[in-house]
Amino acid sequence: MSHTLDLAKALISRPSVTPDDKDCQKLMADYLQPLGFNIENMRFGEVDNLWARYGTEAPLFVFAGHTDVVPTGPVDKWTHPPFEPTLDGDTLYGRGTADMKSSIAAMMVACKAVIESGAEIKGSIGFLITSDEEGPAADGTVRVIETLESRNEKIDWCLVGEPSSTNTVGDVIKNGRRGSIGGTLTIHGQQGHIAYPHLAENPIHLFSAALNDLVTEHWDEGNEFFPPTSFQISNINAGTGATNVIPGDLEVLFNLRFSTEITHTEIQTRIESILNKHQFKYTLDWSLSGQAFLTPRGELVDAVQAAILDVCDIQTELSTAGGTSDGRFIAPTGAQVVEVGPVNESIHKIDENINIKDLEKLTDIYKNILINLLT
Repeated sequence: MSHTLDLAKALISRPSVTPDDKDCQKLMADYLQPLGFNIENMRFGEVDNLWARYGTEAPLFVFAGHTDVVPTGPVDKWTHPPFEPTLDGDTLYGRGTADMKSSIAAMMVACKAVIESGAEIKGSIGFLITSDEEGPAADGTVRVIETLESRNEKIDWCLVGEPSSTNTVGDVIKNGRRGSIGGTLTIHGQQGHIAYPHLAENPIHLFSAALNDLVTEHWDEGNEFFPPTSFQISNINAGTGATNVIPGDLEVLFNLRFSTEITHTEIQTRIESILNKHQFKYTLDWSLSGQAFLTPRGELVDAVQAAILDVCDIQTELSTAGGTSDGRFIAPTGAQVVEVGPVNESIHKIDENINIKDLEKLTDIYKNILINLLT
């Protein structure tokens, strides 16, 4: 068995459901410290974070990721126990195999190979690892970045090990992500008897014209890397359950995944303008989950594409599709950020898995990226 597989299995065997790290980061620290990494454990609230750095000079290349995993769901539906990493043919099963403990194992082995090769490393290597990526993400990467920024410790290049690939390792890398802004909108009417509508004010009726305006609004055209910004409603709730009561309030939950062609403040202004035009009473609470970011073609993207071409003999596709990642907290510092990791087909599913041949490919890709950028 390979060194990467051994490490992946050791990590997967720890049931580190958000935010409980279950000593995954201790395992990492015990591996990295003998290589010359300075280890800092940063705990905020209930969240464990690891900041490890090899070297003190710029440029700083950082591997970022998370040791936490989502809950397993019904264990009896798994072919193999989710926290007993099981090799079945060429497939390794277990929660976290694809998202993203295998990536972490490959990162560590790649670092060891480069450091022990004796090559001169022109810069520094870092690890930014949290146990709060799958959860609220309030005390994880964002807090570590705040700490690094406060002491002017700047990341130049960052590789997030999220499962970015679609059909085969390396076919897709994420060089950006859409922003995400949501709102909880409450339209205030007046509750009353449905037989006496003139004595009530139906918030559903009040909102109907505004709803049409919101869903037909043209936000932007998108660009080469991003689709047009999209307004989507996830929940609408009103009423008491009775058939003869006009509700007093209507609650609407909505979200926009937005491109770099528009800002979250512009979105807020335009939505509030639409609502104000219809002259009903409302309250609106905003929640910004992350800004849109993009790493254009340049040093990092070129180094990653060259590494994948060398290891996998494929031309990788650049993409910004999918949800958010912790890259949203790192990119605003000025760092170039990409996501490179396993195939994402099984993530968060029953019987999450990875092909063990992909472990070696990932290790070699990460190793080549370090070589391309730092030697």
